[in-house]
Amino acid sequence: MRTPNLADRLAAARNAQKAQLERVRAIAEDPEIAERRKAREALVAARNARIAENKAAERARKEQEARELAAAQAAEAAAREAALLAEQEAQAARAAEEAEREAAERAKRYAGLTAAEAEREAALAARRAARKAKKRKR
Repeated sequence: MRTPNLADRLAAARNAQKAQLERVRAIAEDPEIAERRKAREALVAARNARIAENKAAERARKEQEARELAAAQAAEAAAREAALLAEQEAQAARAAEEAEREAAERAKRYAGLTAAEAEREAALAARRAARKAKKRKR
C-alpha cells in the first residue's frame, strides 16, 4: 500500500465534496421533502394569519372598551353636572324660602311697633344676619 500524496488527497477531498453536493441536490429535489416543506410553509402561513386575526380582534375589543368607557365617563359627568345644578337650584330655593320666612317674621314682629322702634329692630336683625352669615363662611 502506498501513501497518498498531496494530489491524491486533494482529489479525494474534491470527490467527497462532489458526493456531498449530489446528496444535498438529491434531497432538495426530492418531491416528498418538497411536499413536506410546502406543508410546513402552509402551516406557518396559517399560524401567522390566525395571529393577525387575533391581534385585529384584540385591537377591536380594546377600541370598543375605550369607546364604552368614554361614553360611560361622559354620562357620569353629565349626571354629576345635572346633580350639581339641581343641588344649586334647591339651595337657592331654600335661601329664598328662608328670606321670605324671615321677612314675614319681621313684618309680624314690627307690626305693633312705632317707626323708631321698627328701625332699631331692623338694624339689630341686620347685625344678627351678618353674624350668622359670617359663621356660615367659616
